[in-house]
Amino acid sequence: MDSLTQAVLGAALQGAVLGKVQGRRSLLYGAMLATLPDLDVAIRYADPVSKMTFHRGFSHSLFVLTGLALLLTWLTMLVVRRRRPDVGYSGPRVFLAYWLVLITHPLLDAFTVYGTQLLWPFQPTPQSWAAVFIIDPVYTLPLLAGVIYAVVKGMSGRVRAVLTGLLLFSTAYLGFGLLSKNIAEQRFHSALRAEQIEVTQLRALPMPFNTLLWRVVAKTPDGHYYEGVSGLFDSEPPEWQIQPLNLDAAKVLQDSPLYERLRWFTGDWLRYDVVGDALVVSDLRMGIPGNYTFRFRMAGCDGEGNWQVQTPGSWPGAGVDSIRNPEALKLIMHRIFEQQPPLPLAQWTHEYLDGPAPVPGCNL
Repeated sequence: MDSLTQAVLGAALQGAVLGKVQGRRSLLYGAMLATLPDLDVAIRYADPVSKMTFHRGFSHSLFVLTGLALLLTWLTMLVVRRRRPDVGYSGPRVFLAYWLVLITHPLLDAFTVYGTQLLWPFQPTPQSWAAVFIIDPVYTLPLLAGVIYAVVKGMSGRVRAVLTGLLLFSTAYLGFGLLSKNIAEQRFHSALRAEQIEVTQLRALPMPFNTLLWRVVAKTPDGHYYEGVSGLFDSEPPEWQIQPLNLDAAKVLQDSPLYERLRWFTGDWLRYDVVGDALVVSDLRMGIPGNYTFRFRMAGCDGEGNWQVQTPGSWPGAGVDSIRNPEALKLIMHRIFEQQPPLPLAQWTHEYLDGPAPVPGCNL
């Protein structure tokens, strides 16, 4: 999730657990501690694939953060016993506060689609539960209002109870996101079955800023994928389109460690396109239909059919800007409640994915 959300979640947690002892300072301490795992963004990497796949790694490990909570508790109690033994700190309560603030950061991240390595140093596919968008006002704003209320009113018992209630609401909202996602997947799968379409993998992914409308992608046995939209309020079958994964193009990259790492990190939800003299690899999990957040140039062609794996580079038009199209966002917000008109999936795909034709001799 975004840094503001992580900060207010940490502030609310530490305020609820230690607010009686630390007062308003608990809000500041919790906000600072909750953003600590994201300091890994300061590490510089040689290429954008490494930057993407090493983020949310060791600093988001439940094992590492539990150890850090123990260390911080020991240091806190050491200082307290020497300087303020009568304040009323309890070792178990301090540990509970620090541990909750730290581990809820990666757990909340795992509810997004990006991928979080909760079990580092073990290497299963990063957790990507995809129940909420990376920015969700319904989750963040109530917690932010509660923290502001606590700053103004102080950490009385009533204020701590308000914070606890908001934390319960935010947790329930994550559960609602999982339920809504499951409904979208079942509806989409049922619609495909009604058309006698066989798929091997299917998953729903949150559309920007809500848990009511879902982008669904489904792979077929012949190397294509269906991409469509399913909403919680839909009464008609979802709209969709079929697109090629272009798996033959992936053979160029078969000896590339960074490519294998990207496959591992994304669960192999990748599409391949030859654009001009470049092989572009797209992560299908994030973005809007046709406009994917993470796209990488991973190989180049010399025009004589000779392909060379390259140090990956970000493809123009990808990144955070891919979800900042105001017209597209307006259509998405309307589509939450109304199925007509359907989202212009084919138009978006043409607009964002189609580029220069392959250079002669560079077809795969």
